[in-house]
Amino acid sequence: MSLIPRYPVAKEWQPMPLESIYAVVFLDAIHYHVRSEGQIVKKAVYIAIGIDLDGRKDVLGMWVGENESAKFWATVLNSLKNQGVEDIFIAVRII
Repeated sequence: MSLIPRYPVAKEWQPMPLESIYAVVFLDAIHYHVRSEGQIVKKAVYIAIGIDLDGRKDVLGMWVGENESAKFWATVLNSLKNQGVEDIFIAVRII
């Protein structure tokens, strides 16, 4: 699930083409309890922040999932690939 359906600004921003190479990409997730259909449920917001070869930082994307999992991280990385990222020199998973 992405942020696109709920926030029009995200719709313009998220599918932007990315650089083909990033020197460093930081990957993190934060967990929230949110109200959904009258119940409190746990959601994970995934974020990827990249530093390109010129040293500029960019938020590469944000995604919302049910919980943090290796399968969803694969979805995040595939999304980056589909937006044009071909190589990441250093990937840092923040824990």
